[in-house]
Order: sequence, then structure tokens, then C-alpha cells
Amino acid sequence: MILGPNDAVSRRPTRIVVAGTSGSGKTTLSARLGSILGIEHIEIDSLYHGPNWTPRATFESDVEEFIARPSWVTEWQYGVVRDRLADRADLLLWLDLPRRTVMRQVMIRTLRRRLGRRELWNGNFEPSLHRIFFDRDHVVRWAWNTYRLTTERVQRLSVRRPELTIVRFRSHRDVDAWIAHQLIPLTR
Repeated sequence: MILGPNDAVSRRPTRIVVAGTSGSGKTTLSARLGSILGIEHIEIDSLYHGPNWTPRATFESDVEEFIARPSWVTEWQYGVVRDRLADRADLLLWLDLPRRTVMRQVMIRTLRRRLGRRELWNGNFEPSLHRIFFDRDHVVRWAWNTYRLTTERVQRLSVRRPELTIVRFRSHRDVDAWIAHQLIPLTR
């Protein structure tokens, strides 16, 4: 069931996945929800990326361990675990933002990370900016090229798991209003 930002969820969620393309704000929203609901936010990128951007051998077992817990919030990504995350979730929040918004956000985030030399996960840093032009998997190019995939994945999931509550947001204003008017009342 896909709801809009004005629709209430029937009960307080305890296992939440946040969907959206790279740069849409999944991690920011996930951390915010964890804080509001008092549940653990597991940043899935930190479980996936090992040193030198190599996938960690324990990624799948780490995901299995945390999704067995009674409450958590994380980002809905990585094909090898995406179905498992969705199967354990009781709520999926879909950041279906305009492409221009996503691209602006991913560019600003990439620049801040690179210029600030901020460590991301396990000793990794944002690659040099010139790699945007040469690396097919650079996050900016990835966000552009995979933008439509989230819609397809969410639609398939809504058919496969019709009982899963999915809330679709088309702007950050929608997210803020939904949290204030639909989610916060469930926490009282």
C-alpha cells in the first residue's frame, strides 16, 4: 500500500527502511527517524564498505544480525540484501524527489566531503573530483544513471509485499510535515 505524505500510518513503526537514489537524503532521514523514535540507526554503507572501498566479507551476516533485532532503521540499498531488508521492515519511506533536487544534493555533498577531507567509512574518503568524468561508478554519475531504478524497485516491492506500508515523499517539505503530523503523534 503506497501512501502519500498526508496519510497516517496505523501503528508506530519499529523496523524502517528508507528508499531513494544516491544523494536523496536516505541516511539523513534514517538518522533523524532513529533519534525521533529512539531506535538504532544502522548506516548500511558503513557495513558494506571496507578499506579501499572493498566490500566487507561480513556484510551479509552483519545485515542478518541487525535485521533480527526488534527495532532499527536503515537505508534500502545493496541488491544482495535489499529483499531481506524489505521483508523484515514494517515501514518503507520513499524519497521520490525530483532529479534536479537529488543532483543538487549529491553534488553539494560530494564537494563538502572531498574538500573537507572527511573520512566516510573504514578509512575511505570521497575520490578526487575529476573522477566524476572518468569513473562510471562515481556517486554523482551513479545518482544520475540509476535515478529511475528506485521507482521500479518500490513498485515491484508493493506488488510482492502488499501488506507493507510505503509512504512516498516528493519533497523535503513533505517529509517534515509527515513527521510532524503523522509520526510524532505515534511517539506520544
